[in-house]
Amino acid sequence: MSLWGWRMLGGVSLFLGAIGVVLPLLPTTPFIILAAFSFAKSAPSLHAKLIASPTFGPAISSWQSNGAIAPRHKAMAVGMMTTAFVGALLAGAPAFALGLQLMFMGGAALFVLTRPHR
Repeated sequence: MSLWGWRMLGGVSLFLGAIGVVLPLLPTTPFIILAAFSFAKSAPSLHAKLIASPTFGPAISSWQSNGAIAPRHKAMAVGMMTTAFVGALLAGAPAFALGLQLMFMGGAALFVLTRPHR
């Protein structure tokens, strides 16, 4: 990917992460981690600002140093996945869609739950 591609991905990820701060169904942490990764490849000054952020810095540093996700963030992520699945179930989504959703979100939940805490 080009330098501008990484910057664009970082900007979009940061934007989505910022929306996730106020919109409970949109996860913040994965987008901020993706933004940090993208900016590390394309804009070191923006990466440094994210790392220095009192809001996002600790989560990014924890992830970069040992792949850790705080228990509170794990609970939020799995809770949102569960809520989305139950919502689709109650909305009458087709069985194949529920199966795909269960497979992908189940895999994501398993990944999140198996990460270290700190």
